[in-house]
Amino acid sequence: MESPAVENLVVIGSGPAGYTAAIYAARANLKPLVFEGFQAGGIPGGQLMTTTEVENFPGFPEGVTGPELMQRMKAQADRWGAELVTEDVAAVDLSVRPFVVTASSRTVKTHSIIIATGATAKRLGLPSEAEYWNHGISACAICDGAVPIFNSVPLAIIGAGDTAAEEALFLTKYGSEVHMLVRRDQMRASKAMQDRVLNHPKITIHWNTQAVDVFGEAGFMTGLRVRHTETGEESNLTAKGLFYAIGHKPNTDIFKGQIALDDTGYVKVQPGSVETNIEGVYAAGDVQDHEYRQAITAAGTGCAAALLAERWLSMNDLTQEFKLAAKPLKPESEKSAPPTVTAPFDINQTHHVGGLALRKLYHESDRVIMVKYASPTCGPCHTLKPILGKVVDEFHDQIHYVEIDITEDPEIAESAGVTGTPTVQFFKEKALAGEMKGVKQKSQYSEALAAHLVAESVSS
Repeated sequence: MESPAVENLVVIGSGPAGYTAAIYAARANLKPLVFEGFQAGGIPGGQLMTTTEVENFPGFPEGVTGPELMQRMKAQADRWGAELVTEDVAAVDLSVRPFVVTASSRTVKTHSIIIATGATAKRLGLPSEAEYWNHGISACAICDGAVPIFNSVPLAIIGAGDTAAEEALFLTKYGSEVHMLVRRDQMRASKAMQDRVLNHPKITIHWNTQAVDVFGEAGFMTGLRVRHTETGEESNLTAKGLFYAIGHKPNTDIFKGQIALDDTGYVKVQPGSVETNIEGVYAAGDVQDHEYRQAITAAGTGCAAALLAERWLSMNDLTQEFKLAAKPLKPESEKSAPPTVTAPFDINQTHHVGGLALRKLYHESDRVIMVKYASPTCGPCHTLKPILGKVVDEFHDQIHYVEIDITEDPEIAESAGVTGTPTVQFFKEKALAGEMKGVKQKSQYSEALAAHLVAESVSS
């Protein structure tokens, strides 16, 4: 079905707030257009994409990982007819009606908007932060904690809330010890999380302590300078990894000057509601919540925003209904799966998994080899997977593609110099031809592969 000249509803953002709003709006036959985001303000799926076990979301007594929960919410929104676009919104114009939303590849008009852009993890801004970023410093322990450079070495984390506590516990799986730096003499984390941290033998809490700077050698961090907040005394702390869990900044830059924001940048909403000061514009999730900031409360506000948007569109005779049948659920038996590590090696196959396959291809293949290094708990890695899947389909039979789980093959990751996930490397003629870190647009991976293939044909 063609898109309307004016959308009923545009959802800006994803995460539990954006996806829940999309589910409710889609079931109301509004056919919402959802700009999930891409790099501005974080990855599609929001902060839960960098969370390990979510133990307090109703309906999952055994717990669920953040990425899995977001993938299930996204699939549900898609099933009921939401149009999901993995793009950043660059600008909005709320001074005209219909509203105008400009994204990376398109500009659309819409009668109503739900803002679900969430918040982004803050950085500390230490003097040497840029020098050691991705060489010891990270804002995501869940993403990078399994990287070989953090294995069996002392690590440090800054923060005092639930996120800091969760990540400190996660880091104990890999580091020899974990130093937790807390600025005051108490933590903000929930009692349950505090008990886990305080009773863990590998975690040492440094009360009334703040970081002054980091230092290192040979390009990698080896320690940090800390200061006692009461005495002012400074000392050195040995740590080869430093992780930030110091709060978030709301992603509202594109709305400044157009909608009411509070002094810290959060969208102001009416008391007890998700309505903003502009009719037809609603805010859901962490972009308007600086108190609870939970997945369940974000989902609740997403639901409320969709219901209010539906009501407002109806009252103003603006609704265009799209009666779409729910997409059938794909049986588990029909879902495609990548090759497994135990599958027999076949050099004629394009897709491979594991270090053994990579070693064989490195020595025997005459194709360009694209290698993705990821970890199971890395949210951005989950985002990258379908992007690279499309790239592999595009260059099928011209390349080899290998997936490396750095927790299963740490030696491979270490020898490849991987310092964060996801990382994609390109090899040809037994040499490293290029590297891309983080999540990029599909076109960037395609262009890199095309360039390597052209160079290979010229050299041969």
